[in-house]
Amino acid sequence: MVNAKVHALLNNQINKEFYSAYLYLDFSNYFKARGLDGFANWYKIQAEEERDHAMLFYTYLQNENMPVTLEAIDKPDKVLDSDMSVLKAGLEHEIYVSSLINDIYAAAHEAKDFRTMQFLDWFVKEQGEEETNANDLITKMELFGSDPRGLYLLNQELSARVYTAPSLVL
Repeated sequence: MVNAKVHALLNNQINKEFYSAYLYLDFSNYFKARGLDGFANWYKIQAEEERDHAMLFYTYLQNENMPVTLEAIDKPDKVLDSDMSVLKAGLEHEIYVSSLINDIYAAAHEAKDFRTMQFLDWFVKEQGEEETNANDLITKMELFGSDPRGLYLLNQELSARVYTAPSLVL
């Protein structure tokens, strides 16, 4: 049986992951409107990943015979006024999500909920990768984004990203 506090945090994380998907779709819309289809593709795939993360939390709670309560998903609230502001908002958001995962992990540890801790191990690793990817995009934009040819090549690189569903077994 999942501890009540851990259950509430896991349930809340479902909503946070769906919000992340909305946020990244908003980023994708921003880049599509700018004619940067590669960036739009990258964030659209990022949205798909976040949606699947929400479903992993959802499935985990169901598998633990815990009720799932779905809440309203907030409208994305980031101001998107430049390409770099979008990329920095993405990194900021990933750092925030990492803190949420860490909070759930800490609560599970305190409750000696080892099953939930094991479930969260994948997310801890995943968040490290997400932060690295967001940081790498910022670095590449700083290096190449001010040059139209460099931006074109970076856009081409991002257009090659394809979706791979998470391999986490519940």
